Amino acid sequence: MLATLTVRNFRRYLIGQLTSNIGTWMQRAAQDLLVLHLTGNSGSAVGLVTALQFLPQTLFGLTGGVLADRFPKRRLLLITQTAMAVQSLLLGVLTVTEAVNLPSVYALAFALGTATAMDTPARNAFISELVARERVPAAVSLNSAQFNIARTLGPAIAGLTVAAAGTGPVFLLNAASYLAVLYGLISIRPAELSSPGPPRHGGTRLRDAFRHIRSTPDLLLPITLIGFVGTFGLNFQVTTSLMAITVFHSGAAVFGYLSAAYAIGSLIGALRGAGRGQPPTAPRLITATVVFGTLEAVLGLMPGYGTFLALLIPTGLAAATVTTTANSLTQLHADPHLRGRVMSVYFLVLLGGTPIGAPLVGLVSDTLGARSTLILAGIVSAASALALPALVSARTRRLDRTNKPMTQADAPLTDTPGPALSGKAPTNQSTT
Repeated sequence: MLATLTVRNFRRYLIGQLTSNIGTWMQRAAQDLLVLHLTGNSGSAVGLVTALQFLPQTLFGLTGGVLADRFPKRRLLLITQTAMAVQSLLLGVLTVTEAVNLPSVYALAFALGTATAMDTPARNAFISELVARERVPAAVSLNSAQFNIARTLGPAIAGLTVAAAGTGPVFLLNAASYLAVLYGLISIRPAELSSPGPPRHGGTRLRDAFRHIRSTPDLLLPITLIGFVGTFGLNFQVTTSLMAITVFHSGAAVFGYLSAAYAIGSLIGALRGAGRGQPPTAPRLITATVVFGTLEAVLGLMPGYGTFLALLIPTGLAAATVTTTANSLTQLHADPHLRGRVMSVYFLVLLGGTPIGAPLVGLVSDTLGARSTLILAGIVSAASALALPALVSARTRRLDRTNKPMTQADAPLTDTPGPALSGKAPTNQSTT
């Protein structure tokens, strides 16, 4: 972990991302509180604005992966980060001038999601160019650690800022925080990057990435599993605000504390992953997902604010272990020339399911209560971790049988001379 931090390009990139992500998490928390204020504490409205923010990941996320493999990632990131800064500035100005309304929040959330969809594949694939291959797992975990440091500080700062000055200043602070990540990208030395080189023959086709994932079990399992967990289990942005407001009958400060507790656990999990000497494995991913799902379900049964707050810490630790392990497995097993597109598929299933999961969480909360959303989400996450490995293994065996070369014992006995009777097995020319 410490050796990875000595890499100049990665260190500057990491510091810029940390500063910007603190502002981003401040805005996410303030945005939920703003929507609750505008709608009279509607869980469905919070779910809808979250869905609109993540819907572009479903619509445009794969396009972002193609762009990440077609153009220099640093140049693409400079454009996307600038666009996100402009969105935050507009939302802040509208809120401070009291011109904000629900449709404008929805529209700007969708605009932010569009820029993020273009940004996410390049931002994550760029990590593998900042460090050597053997340091990729540590770099991914450190990137997750800074994300969770930001998630710890951001909502807490936002809750206190909203309580003191309202939501508008939070959005303006986030707009200013993008200056740090832009400086970090500009100061990177291109000569020290590990570039995968120009695209191979055939250009940057999406079907190549899907074919690569389908034929590689070490990619298929983490991407499929993270799809279930991302859609149903990782909607804490919605559930914590609903628990704070509708169950514990508290305000912005309590929401900030709950978000910070979850993020502290996630930070511990990310740092634990960064310091781990062994490479990530599929069994570790499965175990972590079962533990996470179980903790999430138990979280919905906690009787009071104190026990709920305490259990959020190990739940966040398990969640970070799931996401960092899945991300590292995907980065390590993806072909470097396809990494941008593979990562776009990864984030499509991780974040692109939110437009389905977030409104569902809001609907279940409005119908059965906020606690039921946590219990059901945990059950789905744990069950998917138990079922998917067997399904992926069965698919792998079918592919192996399909691509298995014919041997002399397998060949039909005929009077026609050929490879089967000459002692030579035919060569299987198909590749996956």
